[in-house]
Amino acid sequence: MKILKILLSLLLVASVVVAQQVNALPGRMQWWQNAKFGMFIHWGLYSQAAGEWNGKPSRGNEHFMLYERIPVKEYAKIADDFNPVKFNADLWVKRAKDAGMKYIVFTSKHHDGYAMYNSKSSDYNVVKTTKWGRDPLKELAAACKKYGLKLGIYYSLGRDWEDPDVPTDWPTKGGRSNTWDFPDEDAKDFSKYFERKVKPQVTELLTNYGPVGVMWFDTPEGFITKSQSVELENLIRKLQPDCIINNRIGNGEGDYFVSEQKIPANAVLKPWEACITMSGKWSFNKYDHAWKSPELIIRQLIEIVCKGGNLLLNVNPDGQGEFPAKSIDNLEAIHQWMNSNKEAIYGVTPWKITNEGIQTEQGAKNNPNAIKDTDNDNTSKQISPDLYFSQKGDVVYLYARSWKAGKIEAKSLSTKNINIKRVELLNRSNNKLSWKQDANSLLIDVPKQLPGNLPIYVFKVISK
Repeated sequence: MKILKILLSLLLVASVVVAQQVNALPGRMQWWQNAKFGMFIHWGLYSQAAGEWNGKPSRGNEHFMLYERIPVKEYAKIADDFNPVKFNADLWVKRAKDAGMKYIVFTSKHHDGYAMYNSKSSDYNVVKTTKWGRDPLKELAAACKKYGLKLGIYYSLGRDWEDPDVPTDWPTKGGRSNTWDFPDEDAKDFSKYFERKVKPQVTELLTNYGPVGVMWFDTPEGFITKSQSVELENLIRKLQPDCIINNRIGNGEGDYFVSEQKIPANAVLKPWEACITMSGKWSFNKYDHAWKSPELIIRQLIEIVCKGGNLLLNVNPDGQGEFPAKSIDNLEAIHQWMNSNKEAIYGVTPWKITNEGIQTEQGAKNNPNAIKDTDNDNTSKQISPDLYFSQKGDVVYLYARSWKAGKIEAKSLSTKNINIKRVELLNRSNNKLSWKQDANSLLIDVPKQLPGNLPIYVFKVISK
């Protein structure tokens, strides 16, 4: 009994610590911490290529310039055919909003160095080099303002295959550098690139597109110094004090950390975000058929928010500017589920117990021949019944994932952990449920007729 009391005390302390951690965040972080769900958009010249080069399937997807060792002048010719006449920023953002997302993050410049906005400091951009000649970032900023979403901007920091002064050191010296156009790796000076391109472009992005909610940096590599990371962070704070920054600005700076294509095993107290693909690839690829189901995506969203994180779910428009049909179907199914259960997503924090009934699989089986920096999804694809928990104020939310029928026995919700006053099923007009709590568990008789389009149900557990 004494050991049991000690364990219960530790659980209570953990719950209090979580609440204190959330309350202690800087003011600029509060909207993001409550948002929980955002849309990542990978779109660029690689979208026009669609997974092919010279009439054959290419290697590396959005990294194919590197894997196929394509000279800058040759890669730039893709822009001659880039004419995304079906691009509709309003529709993109509306789809994100309808799916319950609170922010978008758009690739302003990926590793190929090509700016997907009207950059004044580099003519290597979508406005100057295409017959399309439009600035998609400007249109997305206007749509975000219209629909009340925060605009986030992705910027590749430590890789740029158009610039002669960007060295890399992963997985070996020069391993992610453009060494076919610029072979002398030792002559490359990151500080020149930092001054010539990074600072001017970040200034443009934070000056010309209205309020920016997130600066989402990628691949700092090992060449940005601590002082440069601090200088860049100070520049952002000066231009837009409310803009938050991910940890890929480098050297321990930034407001939150990113878990790419992976969900931590346990709840995390400091701010974090999982960026995860909806299909097998980050950018559009005509050979990509590894689509996640809406049920799997909602399962991952629940797991992430119950562990204290945000889900940044990737969508990959094609070269015409359209979302793939499968992603549209997924977003609509997510919309239907979120419309009824959003109360249990926004603003929740980890409860003292994260889950129960979890299977042993930790993630996808990696293909040893896969390109790890593109085809790098390590999330579990397993779908089986289990229970997750979160909290908001005096309410504990119980998520029954992939639950078909029968009773739910939640051992974590016994009288040892919580005194329950009422249990309700979200998205049900008649919220009366048959339930019983004792020292061993909470037992719920699951109604035969369950609401919603997916077998994932949320119970609102109200304590005394």
